[in-house]
Amino acid sequence: MKYNFLGNTGVLVSEICFGTMTFGGSEEGIWGNIGRVQQDEVNQMMKTVVDAGINFIDTANVYSFGKSEELLGQSIIDLGLNRNNLVIATKVRGRMSPDVNDVGLSRFNIFQSVDASLKRLQLDHIDILYVHGVDIMTPVEETVRALNDIVLTGKVRYIAICNWPAWMVMKAQGIIEKHGWNKFVGLQYFYSLSGRDIEREIVPMAQDQNLAIFPWSPLAGGFLSGKYTRNNETAGDSRRDKFDFPPINKEKAYDIIDVLAEIGKQHNVSVAQLALAWVRLQKGVTSTIIGAKTIDQLNDNLKSVDIELSADELKRIDEVSALPKEYPGWMVERQMSDRLLKK
Repeated sequence: MKYNFLGNTGVLVSEICFGTMTFGGSEEGIWGNIGRVQQDEVNQMMKTVVDAGINFIDTANVYSFGKSEELLGQSIIDLGLNRNNLVIATKVRGRMSPDVNDVGLSRFNIFQSVDASLKRLQLDHIDILYVHGVDIMTPVEETVRALNDIVLTGKVRYIAICNWPAWMVMKAQGIIEKHGWNKFVGLQYFYSLSGRDIEREIVPMAQDQNLAIFPWSPLAGGFLSGKYTRNNETAGDSRRDKFDFPPINKEKAYDIIDVLAEIGKQHNVSVAQLALAWVRLQKGVTSTIIGAKTIDQLNDNLKSVDIELSADELKRIDEVSALPKEYPGWMVERQMSDRLLKK
């Protein structure tokens, strides 16, 4: 396992991050469609990922409404894992109950949410706390002030962002810089071969601000698992069959899968492994988040770290999955042509 620095910090995290969104789901509702992994399987998976060298674990308070955090925390105890060897991330923003204030990014909810997460995780601190999306009802300044203050309590070590537009991240960065508050260290965003949108604004911003990028759903909700083809539009055992998310252009995704299948035969690897390898190799990516519903699926995904792709193979994959040109991107590219040094 390789390790990369966490943004502009001295902390090293594994290039694969283990996501726990499949932990704890019940028969009914969205979380049951995503996964129903319970304690014995959680313990088995956690042992597998730690043995593989993964030190970065991702969860969220809203995953199965706290059950994922509970199962993760108990697994650390059951397995006798050294907590100091792990980088544990969780999130705040999603609604956790019908109570009017049990949601959002207010100071009130951030402080209450962190205490609740620590209790479920059975930990005394969170290594990375993400804001898990936008809350337009709360001023950005209130949110970043609360995040700074929660770090000062010692309950949180670092802060990060998930799913914010680039302009909002930069607004927050400006407020933080003005006041000398604790800065964000990373960004968690949807990024896959069938969802390369962050390359327009988020990736350039991350590189400019020295922010780590942690892609979520690198297999596009299982669509790039290899189970889906034009001749097989349902998988039978995939969450995509009942929970069709995140949204993608499926016709284009089938074209991508065709290329991955062809290259995969040459390497004797799966479509899923290739899709994960491509994300891992992209500029700015620090750690790719993978999840699993079974131990076999987890072991298959872990093999992606051993795949190296040639320049020609990367070019073929890039061409079939490339984003269409959009303004002002194409204008910037055109106007920069007279500033590039000719070789």
